[in-house]
Amino acid sequence: MEACNSSETEKKRNPFTEFWLNIARGAAIGVAFIIPGFSGGSVAAILGIYEKLVGSVADLFKQFKKSILFLLPILLGMVLGIAALILPIQWGLEKFPIPTVSLFVGLAIGGLPSVTEKVKGKPKWTHILACLVPLAAAASLCFPPMAGEVDLLDLNFGGYLLLVLIGAVGACALVVPGISGSMLLLIFGYYNPLIGLLTEHLLHGQDVGVSLLVFLCAGIGVIGGFFGISVLMKYLLKKFPRGTYFAIIGFIVGSIPAVYTSVIRETGTVLMSDPWYFVATAALLLVGMALSYALVRFARKKRKE
Repeated sequence: MEACNSSETEKKRNPFTEFWLNIARGAAIGVAFIIPGFSGGSVAAILGIYEKLVGSVADLFKQFKKSILFLLPILLGMVLGIAALILPIQWGLEKFPIPTVSLFVGLAIGGLPSVTEKVKGKPKWTHILACLVPLAAAASLCFPPMAGEVDLLDLNFGGYLLLVLIGAVGACALVVPGISGSMLLLIFGYYNPLIGLLTEHLLHGQDVGVSLLVFLCAGIGVIGGFFGISVLMKYLLKKFPRGTYFAIIGFIVGSIPAVYTSVIRETGTVLMSDPWYFVATAALLLVGMALSYALVRFARKKRKE
């Protein structure tokens, strides 16, 4: 009977609507990737598609058609989200970094109930530990010293191999909620050079060959790391689902101070004394919380229906 109801629900689901919803979800994940301190995995968890996303990547070669039909709109949305918002977000981070990032922090906080509902009930001590260790690990990213920025236009063979490795590390952080790929790139000295290569060279037709080679190497690393960590996360969600979600909550909460720290370190911002600056920061934080919590409530209502 339960299987029958599940089957009927699948039939009632409008594939066209689902396609556009997945594009929107992908856009949100893509935007998270370009904001230092934010994780695409956190956004996927908050939107309620994390398990399905990880499973689709891990099973791409086992269930190719089913996986690709789910992943294609997500990937398309990521590309569209990054292309459409990279310049406005960079402008906001440059001119009003703390209020801008507070909007996204609010979105993360307001969406937390969609993750915490996965761990209802009395936790074991192992669950508490599974939450506290990732929380401390994510928060510790506030403190590592920044590396000097890399000149991507003058790399040798070893530099390109290192770029593949950096792409893999960034992809792992993209999949693991609460660990920001963009912040790790910032720490390693690759974030600003990659953004600059895209916005100042490739989009203006300058150094196209070198730029494409750089993004090709980074892309190879991203794809490899993405598949590897997705297989691991699928295993953990299958064998230890509750403990894994406690860890995800720890990563998300621990990443919040790291978001502010990374933006302040990147932009050199000193907190302004202007009261309107603080009013704007608080207002955008609350707007973000309200928006994402409304989405969580809407998603719960749809699931019940």
